[in-house]
Amino acid sequence: MNCLIRASALALCAATLGQPTFAAQITLDSHGVALVDARGQVRQRLALRAKQIDTHVLGQGAGAMLLAAVFDADTSQPVIISAPAQDGGDMTWRIWPQPPQTSLALEALCLHADAQGLPHLFLLGEDGRAEQWLLRPQGSLLWRHWALPSGATACLADDRAQTLYVAEPALGVWAYDIGAEGSHAREPVALRRPWGTLGFAPHRLQWSDQRITWASKDGRQTAHAAARPGRPTAPLPVVMPRQQTEPVARLGDAADDPAIWEHPARPADSRVLATNKKQGLLVYDLQGRQRQLLESGRLNNVDLRQRIRIGTGWRDLAVATQRDDRSIVLFDIDAEGAVTELARLPSGLDDLYGICAARNRDEGLDVFANDKDGRFVHLRVVARTSGDGAPTWAAERLRSFRLASQPEGCVVDEANERLFVGEEDRGIWALSSRGDAPAQPELVMAVGPLLKADVEGLALYRGRHTTWLVASSQGNDSYVVLDARPPYTPRGAFRIGIAADAGIDGASETDGLDVTSAALGERYARGMLVVQDGHKRLPDGPQNFKFVAWDDVMRALSLEDR
Repeated sequence: MNCLIRASALALCAATLGQPTFAAQITLDSHGVALVDARGQVRQRLALRAKQIDTHVLGQGAGAMLLAAVFDADTSQPVIISAPAQDGGDMTWRIWPQPPQTSLALEALCLHADAQGLPHLFLLGEDGRAEQWLLRPQGSLLWRHWALPSGATACLADDRAQTLYVAEPALGVWAYDIGAEGSHAREPVALRRPWGTLGFAPHRLQWSDQRITWASKDGRQTAHAAARPGRPTAPLPVVMPRQQTEPVARLGDAADDPAIWEHPARPADSRVLATNKKQGLLVYDLQGRQRQLLESGRLNNVDLRQRIRIGTGWRDLAVATQRDDRSIVLFDIDAEGAVTELARLPSGLDDLYGICAARNRDEGLDVFANDKDGRFVHLRVVARTSGDGAPTWAAERLRSFRLASQPEGCVVDEANERLFVGEEDRGIWALSSRGDAPAQPELVMAVGPLLKADVEGLALYRGRHTTWLVASSQGNDSYVVLDARPPYTPRGAFRIGIAADAGIDGASETDGLDVTSAALGERYARGMLVVQDGHKRLPDGPQNFKFVAWDDVMRALSLEDR
């Protein structure tokens, strides 16, 4: 937690809300900044014409660290200082050599610790522009740009509720969702008359009796929040991404769904196929570098199967949904992972959306495609030889069925001939994947405490002894793992966090995902999970995809393949 004191207050400042009180303090007075021990003795001093200070305690016990951000009025830049939070004989501070460097006309600053305990710094400019930095001693990273009210004079972060309060004297006090991967929506907390009941212009923010308090410029008028607008997010295990792809070439909601292709001879040279809904199909290597772009138009979902029997030979094939012409685009993948478009097959659906593929009993390719209205079609891809010997591709309809509302993600457990489909607002269903079987969906996991709508991507991890179903729980930025066999026992959920040392942000609002149990080199010895990231940070940018080692997921959820 934190506290914030204007230099004119000439007061000590300690982080006490919801945390133990530590003996060490970093203070601000008219002479500058000082490190003060439990007896009130100044251990160190930095002469500085400072305008504002905010402090946080990071960690617990003997290893706890006191972090301070100071607004240097002469340079209009932040100064970052850290010191042991516990008093001791060798107590000294460290002035970070590489603090954030901003181009803003700085008006205010405040510290925040995210759900992982990583420190962030908010910098507010006079003109409404703002920046959020991930603080690191070896060099801080710009997390994202913000648009805040012009004329904002103060900010204060509530770490527990992941909420940022901003004082705008002309209108009132606002609360922003600052979850590291959130959409960062705002809502009013206290508006001035005639828009609300607040009778003065709020200029300052601080903690008082575990409440956010706002005060007039002279401090004579104060008010406080009756309750926090946000609630703490339920804690879930966090795993870190090992790699991320280059961002897609379109802004907005563009990246959507990945599929993993395994190199038959060199696993480290495997590829990730992924859709850009505004452009086409992307192909990445395992270092996240874009290797190909096929401008096939508005592709939504993609899936693939390797070693599909076509006539007397074998091919690796991918399928994707093309929403402009409502077709299923068929792609060939050669032995080195190069992708070529083969054909476009009519789907028979009006608003084509999700897709998944399966190897059928004859080792041919079956496709399950869905419509936003809940309809599914089960198609079989066939190749007929034309006069010149080249194959002519077609899709034969085997059956259809329907869910009550919008689906998208699906995946087939071929060993057990079971199709899993996700209904975004209701949950995950299972039914037979056989073309000659009746379509009788069974609800295997409903939206509830663990699985939050929207239910998006689905994939299967096929271990030596156990198969797990992985689902994107978009409503709370998490990923649910459950057994892929009855009674479909849930094994837990996790989030993908910030790999700060690697400069990779976490993942949120995930649409599509894929997973493999194949060993894809040393980094992914037990397989890899690939997820779409709905909000690219470090810094803001077009969406991309994150790579996670399945080893890390197994450790986080205590999974055993037995």
